[in-house]
Amino acid sequence: MKSILDELNIDSFKEGKRYEAKLAKGGLPDSLWDSYSSFANTDGGIILLGVKENKDHTFAVEGTDQPEKLVKAFWDNVNNKKVVNLNILGNGNVEIKEIDGKHIIAITIPRAERIYRPIFRGADMFTGTYRRNGEGDYLCSRDEVAAIFRDAGQVTQDNKLITEVSLDSLCKETIAHYRQRFILIHDGHVWNSLPDVEFLKKLGAARINAEDGKVYPTAAGLLMFGYEPEIMYEYPLYFLDYQEHFDESTRWSDRFVSSSGEWSGNVFDFFFKALNKLTEDIKRPFALDGITRIDDTPVHKAIREVLVNTLANADYYGRCGVVIKKYKEYFSFENPGMFRMSLKEAIDGGMSDPRNATILKMFSMIDIGERAGSGIPGVFSAWNKAFGIVPEYTQRVTPDRTKTILRLSHELPPEVSQNGTVNGTVNGTVNAVLALIRQNPSITYEQLAEKAGISRRTVNRLLSELKNKAVLVRVGADKGGHWEIMEK
Repeated sequence: MKSILDELNIDSFKEGKRYEAKLAKGGLPDSLWDSYSSFANTDGGIILLGVKENKDHTFAVEGTDQPEKLVKAFWDNVNNKKVVNLNILGNGNVEIKEIDGKHIIAITIPRAERIYRPIFRGADMFTGTYRRNGEGDYLCSRDEVAAIFRDAGQVTQDNKLITEVSLDSLCKETIAHYRQRFILIHDGHVWNSLPDVEFLKKLGAARINAEDGKVYPTAAGLLMFGYEPEIMYEYPLYFLDYQEHFDESTRWSDRFVSSSGEWSGNVFDFFFKALNKLTEDIKRPFALDGITRIDDTPVHKAIREVLVNTLANADYYGRCGVVIKKYKEYFSFENPGMFRMSLKEAIDGGMSDPRNATILKMFSMIDIGERAGSGIPGVFSAWNKAFGIVPEYTQRVTPDRTKTILRLSHELPPEVSQNGTVNGTVNGTVNAVLALIRQNPSITYEQLAEKAGISRRTVNRLLSELKNKAVLVRVGADKGGHWEIMEK
């Protein structure tokens, strides 16, 4: 197994999201198991034993005494269920390296497969589950542990049968709207002649309960076709919110929410209400296929894909709900919960692991959304071709949220004011830092920290991560040089 130490100089390591340095004087540090849990439950990382972090946040090799003894102690502990609940490592994940005559130990922790998470120290998942944020390891709350545990199931969340509500809780107008679209796409399909109850069963929106023989909606059926008050029986924190921000003098120019009581409040109706708003200003070319007008474009498809992914990957048990925002300069899509695979795997494509697979299937059956893992790469391609900009996907914890930004221009985002300072509560975001660099490629570390309102350490960490991901390149020395953003 090739080590990262074969490719990077140890002095270039920064304590941050995916690296942790520990001196290991006198044996294995107890905090090692916090980092083991946090890396396994996040995106993986490397623990370096025998390495010290300097005041300037570079790492210095101190070495370890009797490294073979330390390695044996590590294997004894990682296989002890009183220490951690599961060993996810192979022999190649632990290496002894000699640097400048000193021995260090590099432990490469992979991201644990979803079905094995949470990985926790000790015997109680609620008191021993850690994850990684930008500053280090942190102990997860009970709500976060419960969310990780929900995602570990082989069956997706929306397959659950909801016996607390009846099929009368579903909106007949929404079902009729869906069936009209289904018939247009599947002319002559055998399901078209079925009564609603049988159609919903075929679709995965309803199922017979083995205990009483009655038909109840599934979670997917309730979310897609239900009324908002009934949806909240199962999902007390359920909330869908669409906002338009065009006038700085008002909080929003237009808004609708699932709790208004003016419409059904379900996922399906929200999708089309939001889609119509998002795309109403996107130009449609006039083209004919025979006598049928073809007015779809790659940009429209990309917006649909991001919107349906936001709804299909949302953890509807989570806090803060789904929030879609439309600005003059960009579109923002936020949902509770993070991807069930790593962010890199989601962006690279080829894999599909939606949190609500039945909802995604329902959309795909009316030609909305990709189910083969090609959706996000397609969005990247379409948006880059149309605007010369790639979509921005970010995730955060406490609470877990995934955010997608589709920018319409290279102009500074609204969080960066015209004088180059960062506004509001978004201080320290990667997008704002990149915007400041675009505005002034020669900007210094100190200037970035001052204008962004963040610490020099946070600036160092953000820039290091961007350089490691080949997003940002430093040309020339710290003094007299400049930054280049790799727009790809």
